[in-house]
Amino acid sequence: MASVTDHLRFTFLFSTYLLVVFFTSSSSSSSSNSHDDYNHLSLRRQASILVSLKQGFESYDRSLNIWNVSNYKSLCSWPGIQCDDDHDTNRSVVVSLNISSFNISGSLSPVITQLQTLVNLTLSDNTFSGHFPQEIFHKLTRLQVLNISTNAFTGELLINWGNFSHLQELLVLDVYDNEFNGSLPLGVTQLPKLKHLHLGGNYFSGKIPTSYGGLDQLVYLHLGGNDLSGTIPGELGNLTSLQQLYLGYYNEFDGGIPSEFGKLINLVHLDIASCSLKGSIPPEFGNLNKLDTIFLQMNLLSGSIPPQLGNLSSLKTLDLSKNILTGEIPLELSGLGELTLLNLFGNKFHGEIPHFIAELKNLEVLQLWQNNFTGVIPSKLGQNGKLKMLDLSTNKLTGLVPKSLCSGRKLTTLILFNNFLFGPLPNDLGQCETLVKVRMYQNYLTGSIPTGLLYLPELSLMELQNNYLSGKFPAESGKVLLKLSRLDLSNNRLTGSLPASIGNFSCLQIFLLSGNKLTGEIPSEIGQLKNVLHLDMSRNNFSGMIPPGIGDCLLLTYLDLSQNQLSGPIPLQISQIHILNYFNVSWNHLNASLPKELGYTKSLTSADFSHNNFSGLIPEFGQYSFFNSTSFVGNPQLCGSNLNPCNYSSNSPLQLHDQNGTKSHVPGKYKLLFALGLLVCSLVFAVLAIIKTRKVRKSSNSWKLTAFQKLEFGSEDILECVKDNNVIGRGGAGIVYRGAMPNGEQVAVKKLLGITKGSSHDNGLSAEIQTLGKIRHRNIVRLIAFCSNKVTNLLVYEYMPNGSLGEVLHGKRGGFLKWDTRLKIAIEAAKGLCYLHHDCCPLIIHRDVKSNNILLNSDFEAHVADFGLAKFLFQDTGNSECMSAIAGSYGYIAPEYAYTLKVDEKSDVYSFGVVLLELITGRRPVGDFGEDGLDIVQWTKMQTDSNKEGVVKILDQRLSNNIPISEAMQVFFVAMLCVQEQSVQRPTMREVVQMLAQAKQPNTFYMQ
Repeated sequence: MASVTDHLRFTFLFSTYLLVVFFTSSSSSSSSNSHDDYNHLSLRRQASILVSLKQGFESYDRSLNIWNVSNYKSLCSWPGIQCDDDHDTNRSVVVSLNISSFNISGSLSPVITQLQTLVNLTLSDNTFSGHFPQEIFHKLTRLQVLNISTNAFTGELLINWGNFSHLQELLVLDVYDNEFNGSLPLGVTQLPKLKHLHLGGNYFSGKIPTSYGGLDQLVYLHLGGNDLSGTIPGELGNLTSLQQLYLGYYNEFDGGIPSEFGKLINLVHLDIASCSLKGSIPPEFGNLNKLDTIFLQMNLLSGSIPPQLGNLSSLKTLDLSKNILTGEIPLELSGLGELTLLNLFGNKFHGEIPHFIAELKNLEVLQLWQNNFTGVIPSKLGQNGKLKMLDLSTNKLTGLVPKSLCSGRKLTTLILFNNFLFGPLPNDLGQCETLVKVRMYQNYLTGSIPTGLLYLPELSLMELQNNYLSGKFPAESGKVLLKLSRLDLSNNRLTGSLPASIGNFSCLQIFLLSGNKLTGEIPSEIGQLKNVLHLDMSRNNFSGMIPPGIGDCLLLTYLDLSQNQLSGPIPLQISQIHILNYFNVSWNHLNASLPKELGYTKSLTSADFSHNNFSGLIPEFGQYSFFNSTSFVGNPQLCGSNLNPCNYSSNSPLQLHDQNGTKSHVPGKYKLLFALGLLVCSLVFAVLAIIKTRKVRKSSNSWKLTAFQKLEFGSEDILECVKDNNVIGRGGAGIVYRGAMPNGEQVAVKKLLGITKGSSHDNGLSAEIQTLGKIRHRNIVRLIAFCSNKVTNLLVYEYMPNGSLGEVLHGKRGGFLKWDTRLKIAIEAAKGLCYLHHDCCPLIIHRDVKSNNILLNSDFEAHVADFGLAKFLFQDTGNSECMSAIAGSYGYIAPEYAYTLKVDEKSDVYSFGVVLLELITGRRPVGDFGEDGLDIVQWTKMQTDSNKEGVVKILDQRLSNNIPISEAMQVFFVAMLCVQEQSVQRPTMREVVQMLAQAKQPNTFYMQ
């Protein structure tokens, strides 16, 4: 209708113009002015169309404010607009609309189809949503470039874009990174001039159409990052003009790489990574002499490397990592003179590393780790002066570390751990100022640490542990190191004292020196390590006093000074470290009394003071009451634990022996009186027990109601709920009923089994009452009342309409549990557990953390529930209670709990980590992994190599693919910390809450 109106307006104006010219005989200048007016009206119409288009935007960059009809005369200089002269009408018309990266959101109006002169339509890098107007394919017949990549358009191209026949001039079609689904569009085969086709990064499924092999003009084809399946059609080998081909990532193809790809003689870039390819690498690849990049990593390719690849003289990048390839590196690859990157890691290659690799003049990256390579590292490696990254770890290499690795002063990463390398470290490494990561542990390296190596300006990670390095810890004054975060020199043969320059490592977080022969006093400069989290100086020969300045390391969570020659008292300043979790000073010569102040460090769950010269009483409050009694052994002058109780009754008149070992003379008549007294007491107790039993029988049917808040109902109302048709759940501690009180309040009533007084098993009742009755926290289920008689016990809770997280997540409603909701639930449940661990006094362990014990209210707010197994940490048997039986649920039990029957709050942390993995994967803890004995923790580690970037492989498929990957990686990172094998390496729940809360702030935390 708009085009008809425009046509009528044009006819009227043109007729009027002719009449004016004819009747007034106006001059040529007047005629020219009238023509200008006509031209301006045409621009006005185009401007009006663009303004209407902008009205459909919900937000946009401020620069588009100039799009205003009043500015129509400057239309051709508007942002994103390009004009040209129409040769038929001699008018300026809009030929290009490029509004890429203008921060536009909202929908795209079909009004754009009125700009029928458009040749280029580029809308990339915005957040357009909804369906893309299909009218564009019928009306914008001049289009040569259509780029709508990186938006949020939805729909099926096969249905909405079925007919491309009108776009005969189209050269570029780019719909990358949207939310299109369904099958790949067949209509693109109707585009005779198409050179660039990018359909990647969407949700297309099904097979690649064989007809795509007829797009003989294609130079660029990208179908990666979808959900495609089936076999890769050999017909794609007919695309002989193709220069770039991308088919990998998220697609899962059957079969292998078609040998017909050997006909793609113009191919420059080939990427078929991570798409489940099997079989061998086609030797026909040797025909593609224009190739400069081959990405085949993360597949299931087998066999050996074809020697024909040595023909690819232009090849710069070859990545065959993470496959099942075998054999040796072919000598023919010496022909790859332009190679800059060679990745063969994660395969089953064997044999020696060929010496020609050191002679590749442009080689920058060489990663051969996790294979079975033997022999020596080529001695000339690095002499080309371009080497930046070298990783040969986890092989069976022997010999010396080459001296020339950093000859070009470009080396950033040097990783050689888990080999059989021997000899000294090259001194030249101490001048390699580009080094960022050095990991050479678990070898047989000898000699001293090269001067300057630990003080390189860019160094962030240094791991030299488990070698035979000797000499002193290098000293170098004047350099403040701002990047080194992890330094591990443990289990070597280092001697001498620590230099004062240790205080220059201001950003150090992990500092490990255990298992050396270091001597002298610990320098006071250790207190300058303000960022250190983990400090282990155990198993050395340090002497003198513990420096008080160590209390300035306020971020310490782990401090081990055991097995040294330290003396003097424990400095009180240690108690300033409020997040200290592990503290070990055993096997030293420390003396004086144990500082009471440590008892107030609530985070301290593991401490060892054994085998010293401490004296006096062991404090019996705070954290001291949780430490294992073995933490105090080997201190003869220390008393108070079960192993060395304090003797308060040495002068008791009832002692049979005095302190000199002689018999005491107690008259016989006193002995007789004492015996008679015991007999009388026994009779009295027996009579009282009989009377009590009779009273219990008489009163067994009377109900007692204990309220934990003001109630508007009584025990009769509670009993009305206990009916079979009200059952909503069954657990290890009883049956749960749903009920409505007279005032309309919904409650949940848990019926527990009766308790025999004095029984050692009370089905969790006493723990639940002691715990829940005193707790009021938003994320912990609220206990309203307790109703009981001598046979039946009823717990009354607030009712949670959405049931348990486990029921929702693993049931039919799991698909509706979106990522934002899952993250919210994780944070809220963590806050509940954090309250139990850190804010209750004494501390409370849940001991059965699982998804079925996290209840959801009507707003899906999480509440930690079912404390049938919770118990106060009041025993003095240590920080890890020894249980009589395993409490917890299969799949959630921490390793130390299942095998040693010991538990602390870190056992809860492990179980919570399993819950986080459930939220990420949508899988149950056990039974969903196709292999007996495999649980969610083991499966996750296998799938991701414990690398947070691997979380994309395990995400719940029911989640939409546009979830923030940075958030998922952060939650996965936290989960992996929680399920560490060693409990001391797990974070506290307070730290878990902080890390989860920062999930929306990427890069706050990271894993090495």
